[in-house]
Amino acid sequence: MALRQQGQHSYGDSHADIRERLLSYSTKNGYPAEHFADASCKCGSHLFRLLLDDNEGAAVRICSTCSNSHPMGDSEEYLEDANLEECECPCGSGSFEVTVGVALYESARAVRWIYVGARCPKCGLTACYGDWKNEFDDYEQLLQRI
Repeated sequence: MALRQQGQHSYGDSHADIRERLLSYSTKNGYPAEHFADASCKCGSHLFRLLLDDNEGAAVRICSTCSNSHPMGDSEEYLEDANLEECECPCGSGSFEVTVGVALYESARAVRWIYVGARCPKCGLTACYGDWKNEFDDYEQLLQRI
C-alpha cells in the first residue's frame, strides 16, 4: 500500500490506496475526508463501472460481474436531473475499485463534502473522480449506501 507519483497521476497497488489519495485530495480541497466506505456488490465483486455527475451530486456504480446498478449514497434523489457520464481510465479500462470519503461539519454527524475515488486494477491509476457538497444528516447512514 503506497501511492507512487508519475507526472500528474497517482498509482496504487491496492484498493486501500484510494483512501490515501482521497485524503490528500480532500485536504487540498479544504474539507479533509474523515470517514470512508469501500464499494462492494451483493455478488461479492469489488469492480465497477462508474458513472457520475458532480454538478448534480450523483454517482452510480454498475457491477462488472453481475451488472447490478446501484445509486451511491443519496444519489437516487438526484438522478432525474443528473447527466451521468461514464468514467474511463486513461489506459482505456472502464472497470474500477471504488471508495467514497466524506468530510463532516465540525462537531456534527452531518456530511459537508463527499469524494468519489477509484483505482484502475489494470494500470493502478488512483484518483478522485468526483466531489461535491453534500448535506446528508448522518454520515454512517450515507456510507452504508455506497
